[in-house]
Amino acid sequence: MQSLGSGFVVSSDGYIVTAAHVVKGAQKIIVSLTNHHQYAAHLVGLSARMDVALLKIDAKNLPVVQIGDSSKLEVGQWVLAVGSPFGFENSVTQGVISATSRPLPDDPYIPFVQTDVPINPGNSGGPLFNMRGQVIGINDQIYTNSGGYMGLSFSIPINVAMDAVKQLKLHQKVHFGWLGVMIQDVSMDLAKSFHMKEPVGALVSQVVPGGPAAKAGLRPGDVIVSFDGQAIYNSGQLPPLVGVLPAGFKAKLGVIRDGKPMSLNIVVESLPGNLENTVESAASSGPAQEGEVKRLNVQVGPLTAEARKQLHVNTGVLVLGVGVGSAAEAGIRPGDVILQVAQQQITSAADLQKLVAALPAGQPIPVLVRRGEGSFYLVLSLPH
Repeated sequence: MQSLGSGFVVSSDGYIVTAAHVVKGAQKIIVSLTNHHQYAAHLVGLSARMDVALLKIDAKNLPVVQIGDSSKLEVGQWVLAVGSPFGFENSVTQGVISATSRPLPDDPYIPFVQTDVPINPGNSGGPLFNMRGQVIGINDQIYTNSGGYMGLSFSIPINVAMDAVKQLKLHQKVHFGWLGVMIQDVSMDLAKSFHMKEPVGALVSQVVPGGPAAKAGLRPGDVIVSFDGQAIYNSGQLPPLVGVLPAGFKAKLGVIRDGKPMSLNIVVESLPGNLENTVESAASSGPAQEGEVKRLNVQVGPLTAEARKQLHVNTGVLVLGVGVGSAAEAGIRPGDVILQVAQQQITSAADLQKLVAALPAGQPIPVLVRRGEGSFYLVLSLPH
């Protein structure tokens, strides 16, 4: 199976930058230059998360691109993409920058440059130039329903890419800044349930034990509204801001807790290589001491000690069944673990029953749920 992509020479002695997905898994890499000379390339290293790869060919005195500064990009600025779409070598397309620092769902750590430059298969890994002929991005991906260009193209900012290249050249693992939290957007209902005036910020749904956020005192239910002096309007803004920072960077977090503003000091750490924890089942291996919470129309049971260890939780009840009612409408499913209701920790079915019975009807109430390996908030509205 063959793959086609683009790239650019960054040093006269044969170092070439491209996108990681162009060369990942390749048994043989052939580089064809604009003078039609071909070289076998050695993969120096790649970062799948950053989608940047560094190649080396045995050549000297090669012409090199001029590297620009992606921090100075402005919306509306004209840019050019050069590559080999569908194998048509050295094709040039043009457009404007539509947005900067654009996170994408599958790549939250990359602050993409969004353009309307036509990008097609074969363009991946090629340079995005400004009007001074400087490379300001690596053409990486498009958003499409048809498989072809639809006006949404995304490039990796060259400052971010070249920082990764420096690490790859030294045969180092590419570093990403890390806070140790899981976050989600704040909907209008969630904002009301947390006594906020407007739906802004990044809602903390999970704090990694022993991580930077835990050390700083951040809690589930906190809403991050600023980071190092920059306002956070949604959860997508935070990961790319943090991801480019070095370990040891000290920042101030602006947080809303229980409807009140406060600030916390946090020290960024390096993203661990493996944060995955396989949780096969949270269900008890023996007969569950089932309890029914009638107001929610759910059946819940206790968590086993093994499940608590796997999930890194000390509290919570396992949802065994969900009937028609407010819990189902909120999105609670069998297999979920209810950790908190109205910011109160849940330790047993009786605890949940007592708390729910005392809550007001018709008001949005935040419910913290663990599903699989992630935690998130749902909004519950109880019947009268």
